[in-house]
Amino acid sequence: MHVRHLTLKDFRSYPSAELALTPGVTTLVGLNGQGKTNLVEAVGYLATLGSHRVATDQPLVRFGAGQAIVRGAIVRDDRETMVELEITPGRANRARLGRSPVSRPRDVLGTVRTVLFAPEDLALVKGDPSERRRFLDELLVQRQPRWSGVRSDYDKILKQRNALLKSAAPVLRKGGRRPPRPPRDGDLPLDEARESALHTLVVWNDHLASVGAQLLYARLRLLRDLVPDLAECYDAVSAAASNARATYRSSLHEELAGRLAAGEVPEVEELRAGMLETLEQVRSNEIERGVSLVGPHRDDLVLSLGDLPAKGYASHGESWSFALGLKLAAYRLLRRDLGDDPVLVLDDVFAELDSGRRERLATLVADCEQVLITAAVGADVPDVLRESGTTYAVELGQVHLAGPAVGAADEPDEPGEPEVPETLNGDGGDGGDGGDGGDSEDGEEGAEGADGAELAEDVREGAGRE
Repeated sequence: MHVRHLTLKDFRSYPSAELALTPGVTTLVGLNGQGKTNLVEAVGYLATLGSHRVATDQPLVRFGAGQAIVRGAIVRDDRETMVELEITPGRANRARLGRSPVSRPRDVLGTVRTVLFAPEDLALVKGDPSERRRFLDELLVQRQPRWSGVRSDYDKILKQRNALLKSAAPVLRKGGRRPPRPPRDGDLPLDEARESALHTLVVWNDHLASVGAQLLYARLRLLRDLVPDLAECYDAVSAAASNARATYRSSLHEELAGRLAAGEVPEVEELRAGMLETLEQVRSNEIERGVSLVGPHRDDLVLSLGDLPAKGYASHGESWSFALGLKLAAYRLLRRDLGDDPVLVLDDVFAELDSGRRERLATLVADCEQVLITAAVGADVPDVLRESGTTYAVELGQVHLAGPAVGAADEPDEPGEPEVPETLNGDGGDGGDGGDGGDSEDGEEGAEGADGAELAEDVREGAGRE
C-alpha cells in the first residue's frame, strides 16, 4: 500500500498543492513554519478522519476559505483508488471513494492506513490518560474500521447519560428536593419523579454497559496482541533490555480490574455484567458529581519500565524510546494482521533523537513500503534513508524537488549560483505549519501536568536511566 498522489485545496496554509509520491522514502525538508507538516497531516487525515495536532476541523481550513479538500490516490495490490474528503467546519463532512459519494465519511476508513509519529506523541508517556485511550482506539479503528461506529455510539450514550445525571440530580440525591421555581403543569410528585429518573438511569446503564463492554473487549484483545511487539521495539530503539510493558487499568470493580491488569480477556457478556455491577456500586457518587465514573472513557494504559511506571520515572530519552516503541509496535501489528504495510509518517522526529537512536530507527524502518519524513534540516535524517529516496524542499508553501545541497547541511562543492529546483505544485501558501497549540480535554480525571508538546534538548547516549 502506498499513496501515489496527494492533492490539497484550501487545507491549512495551502490554497492548492499537488504532490507526487512513490514507494520508498520521501523526505520533506523545510524550516519551521513553511508547511511541511501540513502535507503529512493531510495524509494522516485521509487514514483517520482526524488530525494529530488539533481536536477540531476548523484549523484545517485555510483562513478565509469555506471548506478544504484533501484527495489521495491510493495504490494497493496494483489497484488504484481515489479517496476525497471535503472538510466543512460547522457542517457534516463529505467523502468520495473512487469518485462516488459515500453516505458517511467513515465509510472510507481502511482504504489507506498510516502510522504517524510526531513530537506530540511524547504525551503518550507523559500526558493524561486520554492520550493513551485515543492511541488504543485509533489503532483499533485502523485495524478494524467497524469500531469507529462503536466508538461513536459509546460517545453518544455517554453524553446522554451524563446529561441525565446533571438534570435529574435534584430529585435523585438523597433527601433531594426540587429547585425552587413556580409549579408547572404536569409536574410529578417528588417520589414519582425520583422513581422515573431512576428508571431512566437504569435504561442508560444498560446501553452504556452493552456498548462499553464491546469497546473494552476490543481494547483488551488489541493490547494482548500489541504488548510482545512493544517490548521488542523498545529494546531495538534504545539498544537496551528494559522490560517495557503496558497493562490495562480499568474502572470496573477491583476483582475484575485486577484480572484485566494481569492480561486476561474475559468475554463480552462478563464485561457487561461487571460494568453493570460497578455502576450500581458507584451510583450515589455519580449522582453527587453528575458524571459517569465507570466505563472505557475512565480507563488508562499503564506504561512501565521494569517495576516502575514510565510516567514520572523515565528519563527524556527513555520516554522517547517508549513512545517510538508504541508506534513501531502498532506498525508491526497492522503489517502482520493486514498483510501489507501501512504508510509510516515520521514528522520532525529525528531532530529530537540522539545519534544512536536516529541510526537505530533508520534501520528499523528501512524496509517499510512507504515512509514520509519531515525535517527542518536534511542532515538530521540518517543518510541511509535520505540517500535512498526522494527529497523535496518546502519553502513558503511551495514544494520543490530538492537538489543535493538541500538534503545535507554542507556547502556546495562548486561556487556559483545554486540551481533553481523544479516546482512540483502550483499555488503556495504563506507558510505556517498551522499548529494550534494543545487540544487538552477537560477530562474528568483532571490534568496531570502533561508537557508532551514541549520538547527538551536532545538526549545524549547514556543519559538518565540508560
